[in-house]
Amino acid sequence: MFSLDVDIPEPLRPLAWLIGRWEGVGVVGYPTIEEKQFGQEIEVTHDGRGFLKWESRAWILDASTGEKVRNAAVESGFWRPLENGEVELLLVHPTGILELYYGKIEPARIQLKTDGVLRSPGAKEYNAATRMYGLVDSQLYWAMDMAAVGQELQSHLSARLTRVG
Repeated sequence: MFSLDVDIPEPLRPLAWLIGRWEGVGVVGYPTIEEKQFGQEIEVTHDGRGFLKWESRAWILDASTGEKVRNAAVESGFWRPLENGEVELLLVHPTGILELYYGKIEPARIQLKTDGVLRSPGAKEYNAATRMYGLVDSQLYWAMDMAAVGQELQSHLSARLTRVG
C-alpha cells in the first residue's frame, strides 16, 4: 500500500502518487515500426527539493515467451510543478533528443504536450508528442502520441505498470 511521505514539499503533493518504483508491460507501434510488446521500469524519487526525478528504461519482449529480446528506450528527467495545477516534464534521451512537456495536473491524472523539442544533428526527425499518465486501481497507466519521421501525431506507446518494492 502506498502512503504519502509526510516530508514531501507542498508543491509536490499533487504529484506524490508518481513516487516509487513501477514495473510492467506495454505496446509500442508506429507506421514506421512493427508493433511489439515491451517491458518497462520507472523510478520516481525526490530529495526534498521542489521537483521529482524521473528514470525510465524499457526493453523489447519476445511475443511468444515474454522474455527480454533487447534493450529499448531510456529517458531521464524531472517533473517540476508550477502554480495553478500546471506541471513541466523535462526529458533527455541518449538518442540526442531533449523534450519539454507542459500540462495540467488533475487528481491522479496528468495530461502533457511538448512545448519544445531539441534534436542533435544525428537524431531522427522528431517534432511533437503528447503524454497522459493516470493512476487507476493503484496502477500507473500511461500513453504517448508522437509526430516524427514524416508522420502526423498518432499513437506510439502505452503501458500499465504496478508499484513494486
